[in-house]
Parts: sequence; C-alpha cells; structure tokens
Amino acid sequence: MLPQDPIMLMSYLNTKLRDNYSSLQAFADDNNLSSEELLSITKKLEAAGFTYNADRNQFI
Repeated sequence: MLPQDPIMLMSYLNTKLRDNYSSLQAFADDNNLSSEELLSITKKLEAAGFTYNADRNQFI
C-alpha cells in the first residue's frame, strides 16, 4: 500500500525510483498500477506542488 500523505508518498516514490526503477511507468508496471491509479497518484502529488521530472526520474 502506498503512503497517503503527499510528502511521504513523494519520498517513498523517489526512493523506489532511485533504487529500483528507470521510470515512473516501470514502477507502475511492476506494481500493477492502472493508468487511472497512476494518474491519481501524480495528480495528488501535483496538488502538493510536486511534478515528475522524467530526465531526473524523480518528483521535484
């Protein structure tokens, strides 16, 4: 289960992306997240002021 708090979620995802995945899509695929679930996660983080930077493979 993913953290619900946006700050914790961003930290969790950035750690996973840094340590285990080459992209956000690779993380989603490996964790069986649907397109809708991935969109919901990114929107939640965007509402907290974080956006995914594909070049850096992290939320900033």
